[in-house]
This record gives sequence, C-alpha cells and structure tokens, in this order.
Amino acid sequence: MTSSTAPDAPRPGSTAPADAPDADPRRGKQHDADEPGNDAIAHSARLATLIREQIAANDGAIPFSRFMELALYAPGLGYYSAGATKFGPEGDFVTAPELGPVFAACTAEAVAPVLRQLGPSAVFFELGGGTGAFAQVALQRLLELDALPDRYLILEPSAQLRERQRERLQERLPPMLFELVEWLDGPLPHDWAGVLFANEVLDALPTPRFAIDGGLVYEEHVIVEGDGFARTLRPADAFLEQAVRHIERRIGRSFADGYRSELLPQLPYWIQAVSGGLQRGAMLFVDYGYPRGEYYLPERDDGTLRAFSRHRVHGDPLIWPGLQDITASVDFTALAEAGVGAGFDLAGYCTQSSFLLGNGLAGVLERIERLDDERERLRRHNEVKRLTLPTEMGERFQVMGFEKDVEFGIAFLAGDLSFRL
Repeated sequence: MTSSTAPDAPRPGSTAPADAPDADPRRGKQHDADEPGNDAIAHSARLATLIREQIAANDGAIPFSRFMELALYAPGLGYYSAGATKFGPEGDFVTAPELGPVFAACTAEAVAPVLRQLGPSAVFFELGGGTGAFAQVALQRLLELDALPDRYLILEPSAQLRERQRERLQERLPPMLFELVEWLDGPLPHDWAGVLFANEVLDALPTPRFAIDGGLVYEEHVIVEGDGFARTLRPADAFLEQAVRHIERRIGRSFADGYRSELLPQLPYWIQAVSGGLQRGAMLFVDYGYPRGEYYLPERDDGTLRAFSRHRVHGDPLIWPGLQDITASVDFTALAEAGVGAGFDLAGYCTQSSFLLGNGLAGVLERIERLDDERERLRRHNEVKRLTLPTEMGERFQVMGFEKDVEFGIAFLAGDLSFRL
C-alpha cells in the first residue's frame, strides 16, 4: 500500500558488471534527513537482528522476496504487523478510502448489483481494512442501496489495526451495521458466496526480483554488509526462470543484459488461496500498475520497486526494516491470467477515474454541491480531484473485476481497457 502519488522509483545505484553478476553496489544506506526516533530505531534493530539470523541460516543470503516478507509481515515486528501509524497525515501514505467517503461509496455502487443477485446470505470480504474508513462508508451506502451483505469480513494481519478498525466502526456505525463486521485470521475455510475486495494489497505482496546477466536469469538476494544490508545476485531457480521466459515470450522480446524487475509467479496460487471456496460472486482489485507490455518496457529497466516513509518515496527498500512500506506495481495482465485461471470471468479493467465515473460519481458530485458548509464542499471537491485527475490517482490506479455466475452490470462500461491486456 502506498501514497496516492506513486511514480516509479529512481535507480538506487549502478548495475553490476556483466562479468560479476554477484556484485551489486546497491545497498541500504541511512537517509539522515529521515532518521527515525530512538524507539523506532530500537524496533527496527530487533527486526534487523531477525533478518540477519535468517540470512546466516541460509548460507549468507535470502531472496529479496523473503526480506520483503519479513520487513512487512514478521509477527510483531514487520511494517504491517506492528503498531506504527501508517495511514493519513501522521503516517507514511494516504489511500483512497482515507481521503474521504467518495471512493467507498462508488465501490459500493459497483458491487451492490452483485450482492443483490446473491441474496441475503452474501458475504463481503475485505483484504486489509486500513483504518476501517472503507468499511464504514461501504456499509452505510450498501444499506441505502438495499444491498447489505449478511456478513462483512475483514482479513487484517495487524493486531493494532484490527483494534483501530473495531473502535472506529463501533463508534461510527449503528449497532445493526457494526454487528455484521467480523475479523478473520485467514481466508474463509468453507464454501461461500459474495464479493472479495482488495484495495492496495497486491502491491505489498512479497515479490521476487529478477535480473538478466549474460542472457541468464538471476534472482536478487539480500546479504549482510557492515551494519546494514545489500542486494546481490544468485542464479534463479527453475520456477523463477520459467516465469521470466514466459514474460519474454508474451512481450515478444528478450530482456537485455542488466535488466531488472519484479514478477509474482506465485500470484495464481495466492488468488486461489484468498478466494478459497468462493463458489459464486465477484472479486474486485484496486491498485497501481500497468498491463504487461507497459510494465516491462525496455526503459523501465530497474522495475517498479520503491519504499515509502512519511509521505516520501525513495528507491532504497533495505533501510530501517519494519519502519517503511515496500511496494512494487501490479502486472494487471498477470492478475487477469490468475483470476481467469482460478475459474472466474474477467468482468473489466479500467482506470480508477473511469471506475468512479461509471459507478455513481455524478450523484456524489450533486450531493457535494448541495452541502451548506463551503469549507466541506471545497474539501470534498479536492477529494474528488485527487481520486480522478490523471496527475493524481485517476490513471495511476486501476481497477480489475472478476465474476463467477453473477454480473457486475455497468461497473466497467466507462473506459474499459481490457484490450490493452
């Protein structure tokens, strides 16, 4: 999950020479201007110790994806597992639901037809609930649309965020809506019907990084270097190598020597795991990214990996583990393949701006114009601008929907981009 403005990170250093694929001067360096406080440094040091132990136990190097997994999700220590403030002005980034009610209200409009088709036993399943802002508005709007689910489930790995969500929803929702909300530790273990929703979740999945050297495929690993960590290369295993060659075949060219990027060969398995026993219903994903042909452009030769701390983006994911978000853009072509492979039909793919315009934004704007409070009216107009302008979130963020024995209806009629996949 990241800021509403998420440009590709600059290259954090030079590329390894062709005759020494192990050597990579890109390493975690302290950014003096961003130095955390003493408590945060102590917290990061505990996680760094755990990572060093893992590196020592694995012949001195772990895949970057494993480093990212520990940095984000190590129990009690990882960025998303510990208690640091992440969302909003006091955190590291702002997501669409935290800007105000518009995003969640329009999303509710999009999924309401699906929930009505499924009937009174339908479930709404949100992956990663943020502060609870999305659930609050979505439930209120679904009530207005006569499309309330039987249960509203949130899968949230952070105990601190769970409590924050619980407090917010209990305080701001009427009891009959709050009673619908449940928190889960994992995917539903049984068959179900409903809607699976994930906003800025895919970008935070621990991703392998590959590199091409001498025509061969290598995988980025992390090693200990001095007081910090550095990235180095090791020969890729067969699974990753085959995934890279699959991409080359699909885009019709080989990657040049020195090319580095990310891919998620495990994405189909992740989709199948989180959708679990979803026998009838829909999936909706919102994130920043590109179709495959744009993701792997020759000029994007260091991928899309970046880190976020206090609303600043930079290209060094190795500093201060546990204190910064680490993300990579989404290959929406790979997502489409994974969803279809899991037994769903692709319902549509469009920019966030088009999605909101096609799902009730005009009505939202009319309601904003009727507000008596001029300052609130201005604030809400600014919210809409941030969500829809191409220079903000409007085109950088994209939406993809899948359906199984249901129909979204008009949700993707405005600006469908499926032909670009």
